Amino acid sequence: MASETASALTLEERFSAALHNGARTWRLLLDRRLKDLGMSQASWMTIAVAAKAGEPLAQTELARRVGVEDATMVTMVDRLVKAELVVREPSTTDRRVKLVVVTKAGVKLYEKVRREADAMRRELFAGIDPARLRGATELLEQLLTVMEQAA
Repeated sequence: MASETASALTLEERFSAALHNGARTWRLLLDRRLKDLGMSQASWMTIAVAAKAGEPLAQTELARRVGVEDATMVTMVDRLVKAELVVREPSTTDRRVKLVVVTKAGVKLYEKVRREADAMRRELFAGIDPARLRGATELLEQLLTVMEQAA
């Protein structure tokens, strides 16, 4: 049945569905691995993006990178501040801007998230030909560039 449905779809439809479902399933799998942290997916994703940035990010930039609205990010950062995982600091160049800085506890949490994500990637990619993985990665990066230009 699934193969009949797949054959009725165009290649573009199949790709779109695989991309959407793959991203959703990826997040769910990682969320399941991180359930012992007692945090929502949005919380650990926010910490991970902020920690990987390597420098404090404005809340609006953090929201853009996580893919949420600014108001949603304000609420998320409020919760993370309360949990002592991040702090807000004023920008030295624009007093209207608040920068999100990951605390030591936040960095420690990020390290746990990173270790689990690394382990999951190793498991999932173990049987994938590196050349095919490279090709798929390059395709997705190219598609992302096209989508960003269209946005």
